[in-house]
Amino acid sequence: MNDLLKQRILRRLEVLNDERGYQILDFVDYLESKYAERQTPSNIFAKITETVEDTMRAGKIPIKAISGTMNLMDSAGKLMKGLSAAGKAVVDEAVRAAEGSPPAVPPGRENKTLPPPDRAKPAG
Repeated sequence: MNDLLKQRILRRLEVLNDERGYQILDFVDYLESKYAERQTPSNIFAKITETVEDTMRAGKIPIKAISGTMNLMDSAGKLMKGLSAAGKAVVDEAVRAAEGSPPAVPPGRENKTLPPPDRAKPAG
């Protein structure tokens, strides 16, 4: 799907309430099962979140409770991504240290010190 179409759909979705949003989600699931050209990219945490959401909807839990739970799970997902990135950075640094490479410097944090003064000896 092209970006302009995605943006147009998002603008239309923003004005709807959660109940209508779930109806649209059901319709999208139907269309995906019938016409999808490729499988939906998803990680394990996203699959768990979707399963919890579907279970809550099947149990006729109020929309506000489902929305609150999904917001909480979204925050947890962002936290997990941050922890994963931090863990990867630690492992990368450990590998560099083991290989004897200099540590990586994050963009914008480069060493901006002046070069050492010229240490040439005076003639004489």
